[in-house]
Amino acid sequence: MERDYTVCNCMQVSYGNIVDALRELSDFGDVLSAFEGVKEITHCSTGCGGCHDKVMDIISDVMMRR
Repeated sequence: MERDYTVCNCMQVSYGNIVDALRELSDFGDVLSAFEGVKEITHCSTGCGGCHDKVMDIISDVMMRR
């Protein structure tokens, strides 16, 4: 997937921004805690919330590859 793909239109957060935020997190044990960390760093899913499922899918994919 292209890093510049916009996932959150409200906050202009890209796929790459989400992956980078996951790398910044020291440790996360589950998708929900990772989502909260990514949300805190990027502010994605704090506007309309329409990107919630996309963000969760990206986090799940990245975590499964680790």
